[in-house]
Amino acid sequence: MKRRHFLAVAALLIAVPSFAQTPADPELRTKVADAITKGFAFLDGKQQPNGSWSSPDYPGLTGLIVQAYLAAPGGKQRDAAAVRKGLDFIRAKAKPDGSIFTDRMANYNTSVCLSALLRAGDQRDEKLVEAARRFLISAQAENSVNPANNGGFGYDPADGKKAARSDLDNTVFVLEALRLYRDTRKTQEAPGKDLNWQAAADFLTRCQQLPSHNKEKWVSESESERGGFVYTPTTDGKEPLRSSGTMTYAGVLSFIYADLKKDDPRLLAARDWLTRHYTLEENPGQGAQGLYYYYHLIAKGLTALEMGELKTADGRSVAWAGELAKKLLALQKADGSWASENGRWMEKDPNLVTTYCLLALAHVHARL
Repeated sequence: MKRRHFLAVAALLIAVPSFAQTPADPELRTKVADAITKGFAFLDGKQQPNGSWSSPDYPGLTGLIVQAYLAAPGGKQRDAAAVRKGLDFIRAKAKPDGSIFTDRMANYNTSVCLSALLRAGDQRDEKLVEAARRFLISAQAENSVNPANNGGFGYDPADGKKAARSDLDNTVFVLEALRLYRDTRKTQEAPGKDLNWQAAADFLTRCQQLPSHNKEKWVSESESERGGFVYTPTTDGKEPLRSSGTMTYAGVLSFIYADLKKDDPRLLAARDWLTRHYTLEENPGQGAQGLYYYYHLIAKGLTALEMGELKTADGRSVAWAGELAKKLLALQKADGSWASENGRWMEKDPNLVTTYCLLALAHVHARL
């Protein structure tokens, strides 16, 4: 089952600074809190006896859901039985080489599960954490047949002898997990080899439609595309690559994890693209595909960019947190879940989509 947007990350890895935000709205804040409670009640009833959700073949999905519980406002879900059972399921999937997966998508699953273990902060998981970190670092592409892949990550560990393809979706998950590892150990020297963060930043640059910095032949000269990100810089050249909302937010977050300065032209160009293409009606460049993943990344990305308000292409000043909150409240089903009518990237799975929305609402709740 090949999919790009099946796993996502839970909360920001870095401390959220103070910035202008949506005007206080106690009534909306209460409604958001109620929606969050209903969402977790739905997920409580969907957990399998073995601690997983939806499919035991993808422990990363369980890792994502566990992170949603851990990110719930006020820490109200940290001690939930679902968290304990979910973490036990993740631990049972760990392999001797440090990976945490079943039989496919090793990088995807390991990175999200590592983030879940780090956020849980159980000292008993230290060996699993260290082993998973080593596995992910060793999976970074280098000396690839196609040099455009170097510095990034694909579904599985890179092998320079094979034409493995790196992509931005896998890369953002790995970078988040490794940045989280680094941030939770600020006073400790990280053991062993570290990630080649410069190579990762170079890979990200090759994913961005910015002719001044990215010299790949496929990069568009169109003003509409300028600053946006694509899924992968490796292309057969048969058709131009289009930027999308999900990938541009993934690019922004990845640059932040890689410690780009706020005034870096690449980060500023991405911010400009997101402002020009802001909408809650579709995932720009993808339409209805990946829409709920997009909603999650709006909340996460705009928080990371310290944007309490933004000006859209038509001149509106948008307090995005309140607007996104109202959108998600209107889409929630009576049983507390969310799900898409568009099944691309598993968005008909209510467990996955409900998790995206709970993660988004955790950011929104903090802004209201």
